[in-house]
Amino acid sequence: MEKTIMLCCAAGMSTSMLVAKMEDAAKADGIEAKIFACPASEADEKIAQENVSVVLLGPQVSYLLSSFKEKLADKNIPVEVINMQAYGMMDGEKVLHQGLDLAK
Repeated sequence: MEKTIMLCCAAGMSTSMLVAKMEDAAKADGIEAKIFACPASEADEKIAQENVSVVLLGPQVSYLLSSFKEKLADKNIPVEVINMQAYGMMDGEKVLHQGLDLAK
């Protein structure tokens, strides 16, 4: 079953680069995943529209973690902050697997 991984950040710029690297990693590993980024301000709207399996927050919006956990608790959608080192290095493979492990 395809997993949908949503990345949230302040504006969506740096995470959109990371999305491309995650998509490449998924393709290389033969993993079916829908991955997209959105600004944290649009997260509620996207979660309502998409069948989101997991939410990953960019390190710059890590302060939103507890409010996201509250929001998503009843929807059974796991949320975590992207590993800072993987984010900094734009390690699509590592972030992809962080999301997939959470979505299990």
